[in-house]
Amino acid sequence: MLILLPPSEGKASEGSGPPVGELSFPALDKARKRVLNALIRASKRRDALDVLGLTPGLAGELAKNAALKTAPTLPAAGLYTGVLYDNLGLDTLEDEPRRRAEDSVLIFSGLWGVVRITDRIPPYRLSMGVNLPPIGGLAAFWRPLIAKELDRAPGLVVDLRSATYAGAWQAGERSVTVRVFRDGKVVSHMAKATRGEIARALLRHDTAPGTPDELAKTLDSLGYTVNLAAPTRAKRPWTLDVHVTEPS
Repeated sequence: MLILLPPSEGKASEGSGPPVGELSFPALDKARKRVLNALIRASKRRDALDVLGLTPGLAGELAKNAALKTAPTLPAAGLYTGVLYDNLGLDTLEDEPRRRAEDSVLIFSGLWGVVRITDRIPPYRLSMGVNLPPIGGLAAFWRPLIAKELDRAPGLVVDLRSATYAGAWQAGERSVTVRVFRDGKVVSHMAKATRGEIARALLRHDTAPGTPDELAKTLDSLGYTVNLAAPTRAKRPWTLDVHVTEPS
């Protein structure tokens, strides 16, 4: 089983380890260097905030981007913060679920493509939705490169990413896209929390589901209200709708 996660806008302020070195999926390294160099150049432009889609309050992130080649790193498990990662709670997982997370959790990134939770990377600011000169749209740039790495990975794919990051790779009919609803409407903040909870529950479960139907049954047994829908056409993912209620 693979569990696909987006990164988070919230990140740890700094690392304490050596500059970025070897990462998972080394076949992506050449592309990573291209994006890194393009990001550094873009961060030094007068219109950098507009190019990177940042607000004036995030101007301080430009200096971090410009220094990424020498910036101290930390494991991705500690870098990403925010609602999803707070509810996933990687640092509080027991030994066996933590080992499962190291094998199965993949975090998608506009800068690095895709990383594992043990990969050491520095804090950065770059969304997958950015059109980065001269590379262009990052999801389209990463899509064929990531596909070469992940298309051959076996097992069920549980997709907990946001739409922006889902565009970087799709696993087809062995994938299940998880959507979160409240009162019949897709929700944002609660969706992040629920996705984190689901990822944690799956990592702590004794047996990893191997099919979409097994995933639905597993989440049902864990107390979630779910509806599973088959793909509407070939090479498309299954859809699993999770219905939540407002906390009382």
